[in-house]
Amino acid sequence: MARPRTDDVTLEIPGPLYERLRQAIEGTGFHSVTELSVYVPPGPGSAHAREDEARGDRLTSDKATVSRRRLQSLGYLED
Repeated sequence: MARPRTDDVTLEIPGPLYERLRQAIEGTGFHSVTELSVYVPPGPGSAHAREDEARGDRLTSDKATVSRRRLQSLGYLED
């Protein structure tokens, strides 16, 4: 197990949601629910997305395609 960085925090989610996500990532390339939570971008209109946009950090079409494919493989989006 990797040592936490000093800026890492613990995110508490309901156990059933964790189990659902853990099962959903099997075979997707994600190694943990934590890795998934770090990868999934915040939704449009979120404070984080507005901060990224203000800094000029935009989701490129390549990143959007990769994100869409990952979310489809997890069952969050239909093909």
